Amino acid sequence: MSDLVFGLDTFGDVPEDDSGRLLSHPEAIRQVVAEAVLADEIGVDVIALGEHHRPEYSISTPETVLAGIATRTSRIHLSSGVTVLSSDDPVRVFQRFATVDALSNGRAEVILGRGSFTESFPLFGYDLADYDRLFEEKIELFARLLDEKPVTWSGTLRPALADADVYPKTESGRLTTWVGVGGSPQSVVRTARYGLPLMLAIIGGSPKRFAPYLDLYRRAAAEFGTTAHPVGMHSPGFVADTDEEAREVFWPRYRVIRDRIGRLRGWPPIRREEYDREIEHGSLYIGSPETVARKIAGAVTDLGVGRFDLIYSSGSQPASARLRAVELYGTKVIPMVRDLVAEAA
Repeated sequence: MSDLVFGLDTFGDVPEDDSGRLLSHPEAIRQVVAEAVLADEIGVDVIALGEHHRPEYSISTPETVLAGIATRTSRIHLSSGVTVLSSDDPVRVFQRFATVDALSNGRAEVILGRGSFTESFPLFGYDLADYDRLFEEKIELFARLLDEKPVTWSGTLRPALADADVYPKTESGRLTTWVGVGGSPQSVVRTARYGLPLMLAIIGGSPKRFAPYLDLYRRAAAEFGTTAHPVGMHSPGFVADTDEEAREVFWPRYRVIRDRIGRLRGWPPIRREEYDREIEHGSLYIGSPETVARKIAGAVTDLGVGRFDLIYSSGSQPASARLRAVELYGTKVIPMVRDLVAEAA
């Protein structure tokens, strides 16, 4: 991959067909596979699949879908976005992604996160009171597993390991592993402590407000004596042939999912003015290829990140429109961004 990496990110949102019918979960999963195959063909660098346990989303096990994609693609990197490590087992996560890595000839990567949604905790028998401690212990173990050597480890929330060797090994000897962070300075410092790449979830407001997190990551890595890798960011958006089409296709379905989740978190209903303002000045990358490319190029240049992932589904946008969005992102947006960034250098 080139120095600047571009990805597509989805939670497997259940889309509509052209008649307005919601697809079933199996149909939605197959739709994501079709989108990933197209992304591979047109040169997108990464497809990242998020883990969710809600009815609006079809993907609960990203690595299973990635394994299917691995057998139908040849070059695109296959990532989670994110794997909720807190409510999973580090050994099993490593084994599953090492398996995807084998099936894809070394194209797998995992993005670990604490989880901004909490459905997985009661589902798998974890206490939300242990939210922070679960991730702290499990990422410590996962970081040890990445060395692919026998591990002796003990914690308080998972059984101890004594000289345990974990299989399969990867061919490269190191599974590419990122940590997804939504805005916690402590999480940024923890990522630097383990010497892992940082993926910033920038889903609202001006991207520039995250500049201090990149600086903190680099300073913390220097203090720990670890590597400060190129930082990635992912943000929601949608590409259509015109600005008006992109805004109008995205808005009504985005509003439904945004307000449904907002009710759970105490947010007021979103207004159209807020939506338009977020497109103009915030972190919604919605519009024609040129509009989206210029906005991505601005964010990438302002922050100095090395990777941008577009969360291209947020609600039940029609499957046909999603495929078109993937096509435009790969064939038009990415080349434009590369040119714009090169011109600004």
